[in-house]
Amino acid sequence: MLRDITLGQFFPGKTIVHRLDPRIKLALTVVYITALFIVNGAYGYALMFAVLLICMVLSRIKPAAVFRGLRPLLVIIIFTVVLNVFFIRGETVLLEYGFIVITKEGLETAFFMALRLMMLIIGTFLLTYTTSPIALTDGLERIFSPLKRIKLPVHEFAMMMSIALRFIPTLIEETDKTMNAQKARGADFETGGLIKRAKAILPLIIPLFISAFRRADELAIAMESRCYHGGEGRTRMKVLKTTVKDYLAMLCGLGLITGIILFGI
Repeated sequence: MLRDITLGQFFPGKTIVHRLDPRIKLALTVVYITALFIVNGAYGYALMFAVLLICMVLSRIKPAAVFRGLRPLLVIIIFTVVLNVFFIRGETVLLEYGFIVITKEGLETAFFMALRLMMLIIGTFLLTYTTSPIALTDGLERIFSPLKRIKLPVHEFAMMMSIALRFIPTLIEETDKTMNAQKARGADFETGGLIKRAKAILPLIIPLFISAFRRADELAIAMESRCYHGGEGRTRMKVLKTTVKDYLAMLCGLGLITGIILFGI
């Protein structure tokens, strides 16, 4: 299950999505998430799913890799569905048993909420799948660069976010290794109730924290040995340049959200 978490991974490629400016991809991701929360009705969700499918095809990311990343989040999605089914009240009652009331409106809301969550997660995954951590850092720093005028540490903030994303797969791999090592010594993480499993996971926390701090210390030493001193006077090997395809992609994103707003009105 841990190996199914793919957030933070980068799949190198030369597709049109990979070659887009990271600033444009960040902006388009925000536009897509905003459109997901604005859209309403089956036709709107069908449009958003079509946009997501087109992006997946253009990026040539395997659907198996995308949907594998959803598996660890199925508990949250199912929990959201259950809450909407049992707590959304409507006029068309389908089942009523004591205090349990299931309505048609509740089922529809639960279905669309689950669909919205899955598309939001997949859209975020596509950003990290097609953008390297270095490009993501540069894009974030350029987007928030106006905040430097009020003395905010923009470069450090962008670096912190990219390092956090970069080390998600590393920490997952470390957790998996620690669990296998403890299983070899007789630990049981799969049987028993919820409380028993939670107690069995507690011994993982200390070695995982020690490993995380050790890796952070190694990274800090490596950065200091290369004379890293923040964003002041820093140059880049690859300078971000916006091309025609970037402007076209941004126009498509703005056209999408404008169309959804006008259609809703």
